[in-house]
Amino acid sequence: MINSLRASGKTAVLVSEELDEAVFIDEKHRGKYCVVFDPLDGSSNIDAGVNIGTIFGIYHIRPDSKGTLQDVLRPGSEMVAAGYTMYGSSANLVLTTGKGVNGYTLDAALGEFILTHPNIRVPPRGKIYSFNEGNSMYFHEPVTKYLNSLKYPSNGKLPYSARYIGSMVADVHRTLLYGGIFGYPDDKKSKNGKLRLLYEAFPMAFLTEQAGGIATTGTKRILDIVPTDIHQRCSVFLGSKDDVADLQKFYQQEAAAKENGTS
Repeated sequence: MINSLRASGKTAVLVSEELDEAVFIDEKHRGKYCVVFDPLDGSSNIDAGVNIGTIFGIYHIRPDSKGTLQDVLRPGSEMVAAGYTMYGSSANLVLTTGKGVNGYTLDAALGEFILTHPNIRVPPRGKIYSFNEGNSMYFHEPVTKYLNSLKYPSNGKLPYSARYIGSMVADVHRTLLYGGIFGYPDDKKSKNGKLRLLYEAFPMAFLTEQAGGIATTGTKRILDIVPTDIHQRCSVFLGSKDDVADLQKFYQQEAAAKENGTS
C-alpha cells in the first residue's frame, strides 16, 4: 500500500497500523493528501476464512504545508474521504467523500468495482448487537446495563440477536446494511479501548454518520476527538441512531449519579 500510494504522486503523509512511525513522501512523489490506514483488519481471521479488510481515511494537507505529522493529528471531522474494502465471498468497497455512502462490488471479469449499494442508509433501529462479550467481566457498568437491556428487555419486547465476527470491517459492514449497534468499549483491562482512533474509529465513524447513524465513545462524538498520537486508541460505539442513543442514556445516567454522589 505504501509503495502504491507513494507512486501515485498524490500523497504527502502515510500512517499505517503496521508501522510505528508515519511515512513522509519525498518531494519528487509528494502530493496534497494524507492517508491513514489499517492495511489488513481482522488478520487473525485469515486462516479461518473469515472476511477481512482494509480501512482508510484521507485528509487534505493544511494550506502551505509540505506534509507533517500535524496534517494527520486532526479531528476525524476534517477528513475528506474514508472507506474500507472487504475481502470475502465478494470484494466490496464502501466509500464516502462527505456526500453520503456508496458500496461497490468487484466484478472480477471486468476488473472494475461496480456500484451495487447506492446511498447506503443505516436503519434508525436494528435487531443486532455486536460486542465481544468475552470481555464482559471487564466492562464498565453502563455497557453491562445496556447489554442486559438488549438481552432481557422489558415491556414484552423481543431480545436482540448477538453477532460478533471479530473483524471490524465485517461487523461494521453488517451494521451499516442491517442496523443495530457495534461496540468495542474501553474497560477495566483496556483503559483507552482497543481500536485505533486515526485509521479504525475515524473512518468508520465518518461512514456511519454519512449513512445516518451515530458514532460515539459513549460520552462524546468520535469525529470531534483531536488525536495526540498516530496510534492512539479510543472507545467505539456506532450504528443505528436509536440504538446508540439508548446506549448513551446509560452513560448519562452514570454521570448524573456521580454528580449526585450516588455512584
